[in-house]
Formats: sequence, structure tokens, C-alpha cells
Amino acid sequence: MSLHIVDKLIQGVCVLDLRGRITLGPETETVRTRVKQALAAGHSRIILDLGEVNYIDSAGLATLVASYTSAQRAGGELKLLRLTKLVRSLMQITRLSTVFEIYDSVDDAVRSFDRKKPAAAEGAP
Repeated sequence: MSLHIVDKLIQGVCVLDLRGRITLGPETETVRTRVKQALAAGHSRIILDLGEVNYIDSAGLATLVASYTSAQRAGGELKLLRLTKLVRSLMQITRLSTVFEIYDSVDDAVRSFDRKKPAAAEGAP
């Protein structure tokens, strides 16, 4: 099964619902392109919903990291949602679970963007 991506906008957050396999080739390029397009369109808050991703290889993991880095460089944030057992296991084995914010519900993921306030702003003159 190839990769299929459905875009959603939920309370100002761009949710990319990925379905299928994220493997070396057109799938990884599609993910990178869609994240870059979202950032270029002004969406600085992005969630990748991986609930329907049935396989991911090392190139797919690298694509997630590259997407995260692209979002950060653009002043945005990228979070992960609904990891399958396989993807969650890979994230733990590779310790990428310490890099990404991972959520089980879309509501929690969307709300998490509002909870973050810059620490430097607190008590600053």
C-alpha cells in the first residue's frame, strides 16, 4: 500500500493524516514536500497523524526527523499523533521518542500548542 496523505485544519493546527507506508522513495519525498508546503502556507503548528501508518523504514524515520527540523527552522513546531505499535516501538528503540512530542488524541495534541509559552517572556522587563 503506497502512502496517502489527507490534510486537515483543526483549530488553526495543520494535521497531516498519513496512511500506508513511509519508505525510501516517493513516500518519503511526499512527506517532506507536504510538510514544506504547510510551512510555506504559514502553518507553523503541524501534527503528523501516524495512526494508519502500517510500516516505516529507516528512511521514513529520517524523514520524520527532517520534517521536525524543517518546522523548527521555520519557527514552527511538529508533533506526532496516534503512533501504531510498530512506529512507537521504533521511536523508543531509536530514542526518537525523546525528541518528538507524541500524543494519543488529536484534542490533546492540538491543545498542547497553546500550553507552551516562552520561558524568557515570564518576568522579563
